[in-house]
Formats: sequence, structure tokens, C-alpha cells
Amino acid sequence: MTRQRDIRLDLLVLGDLNPDLLVIDDDPVPRFGQEERVVRSISLAIGGSGAIVACGAARLGLVTALHAVIGNDALGRLMLSAVAERGVDTRACVLDRARPTGASVILSSAADRAILTAMGAIDAATHIPLDLIRRARHVHVTSWFLRRSMSEELLWALAEAHASGATTSIDPNWDPAQCWDGGIADALAESDVVFVNEREAICLTGESSVERAADTLGLLPAGGSRQPPVIVVKRGSDGALALGHGERLAFGTLPVDVVDTTGCGDSFDAGFLHGFIGARTLPDCLRLGIACGSLAARAPGGTASQPTIDEALDASQGLTERPLQTERT
Repeated sequence: MTRQRDIRLDLLVLGDLNPDLLVIDDDPVPRFGQEERVVRSISLAIGGSGAIVACGAARLGLVTALHAVIGNDALGRLMLSAVAERGVDTRACVLDRARPTGASVILSSAADRAILTAMGAIDAATHIPLDLIRRARHVHVTSWFLRRSMSEELLWALAEAHASGATTSIDPNWDPAQCWDGGIADALAESDVVFVNEREAICLTGESSVERAADTLGLLPAGGSRQPPVIVVKRGSDGALALGHGERLAFGTLPVDVVDTTGCGDSFDAGFLHGFIGARTLPDCLRLGIACGSLAARAPGGTASQPTIDEALDASQGLTERPLQTERT
């Protein structure tokens, strides 16, 4: 592959890249016993939280690169090409000749979804080039629990990013093993922004409510002289809340015709990070995140309806802040 001139990156995403096979229907649940059901649609889309964040960020205008591992097969090459077509620098993606490309089957309705994932090369261990980290203004880690074999390398990358003057973030996503460990506490403490959804926040902390969980995460120690991380909790149709740097706030969501919620949380991350990298206020970052996450639900898959920055900024103006009160005594 011809080497292009290296340029400064706004965002480096360290995550996963795989195809999503989307099954969309009002009731997408299969019936065993060799029964055949007819569903509304089945389609193939770009998958992997890392890839969807990277595509969303590039769509918003950030110079974005993705580091992920795929198999040396047709599905891997298809995904690599599709992500590159969306403006993401994929030169750092690694081809694993020993494993196939990972893949997910997503059963999605307007109200909820379930995910079946074959790991393939998703959790293959590989090296992250130091020069790539040093080029980035911000480094974002996704799918920590799917990539346990990379935990030490990812923690090193977050620390090197800080040493190079970059900011960092993590969205650990769901833990299929439901152990919620594997060095995650160190990674959270090495992050300037922590993204979780409601269930993840509660599982990570053991708290009884989302607000208490957010408070507990907000008490995480930070390395060096950095402030504790900004905590962002994505609440689906209820919008999102954020706390950090002395602020606590929440916004509702945008009214859209929901087709598929796959990857909406990743598009949220892309929008929030666009604001964060651009030194916007916490309320504006949260508005951008919610706008991007909401607008991404208008079409099947995580990337098909990701907005431009003008679309996201315009949509975000309709969001009203709802200040939160702490539940702690």
C-alpha cells in the first residue's frame, strides 16, 4: 500500500471493525424448531463500535484514523474499503492471517435490540504504533471488554497519548462475561472522558441508580495533575447526562422516526468528541452528542444516517437543559 503523507490527526480511534448483519422487524426474535419467519429487512452494514465512532467523526469533519484488527478475508476487505470510503484513515488497521474477521448479527426493533457476536480477529493482540498516537490530538478507546488481550497495550496507548499532550476517552461497552474488571479501573482513570450507557454504569459501580453510578464514576482518581474524568451516561430515548469539572446536567433526546438504534451510542460519542476536541462547553458537547445519536437512528445500521456537523448543530439547538441534583448525602 502506498504511504500517504502523515498529517496531524484530530482523532485516533482504537477499537473494533466488523460487519453487522442487521435483522430489523417489529418482532425480530427467531423461533427454534426449524420454523421460518419473514422479517421486514436484512442488510449488511459497517459494524464495530470503533468503526462507527470513526465514521461519525469523519462525517462531522474531524481528521480521523482507526486502528483495528480484521481477518485477511472478503468480509474484512469489504469493511476496510467501506470505512475508508467514509473518509477514515485505515492505514493502521491490521490484517490477521490466522483468524477470520469478527462479525455480529443484530436483531433490532424500534424498542430494543440483541446482539450475537463471533469474535474472530476482534480480540487479536497487536501493537499500536507510537508515532500514530503522537500524531493525535485525542485518542478514543472502544470495546474494552471485547478486547481483553489488548488491555495492557490500550492502557499504554492512553498513557502515551497524555504524555504527548493529547486528551483521551473510553467507551468500554458491554462486558459479555459480565465480570466488569480486566484493568478497566486503570483505563477509566487514564481517560479524560468516560462514556457508558445506563446498564453499563450500574454494572461498573454496583450502584442502585444511574445518578448514583455517575457520581461514583465521577470520583475516579486521575493520573498526574489531571482533573477527574467527565462522566457521560447515555440514556437512550431519555437523552443523556454528564457531570464533571463542577457541572451536572442532562438533556432529553430529539424526536426522530426511529428505524434502527444500532450504533446510536457510538454516533453520540463522535458528536460529543467533536465538541470536546473543539473546546466547546460541556452543555454544547452533550447537545452535539445527543443530536448525532438521535439522527443516526433514521436508517438501518450505525453509519447510514450519521449527520454532518451543520445538521448536528442545527438539530442540537432544540435541546433544553435539565440540571441534575446529586442523590448523595
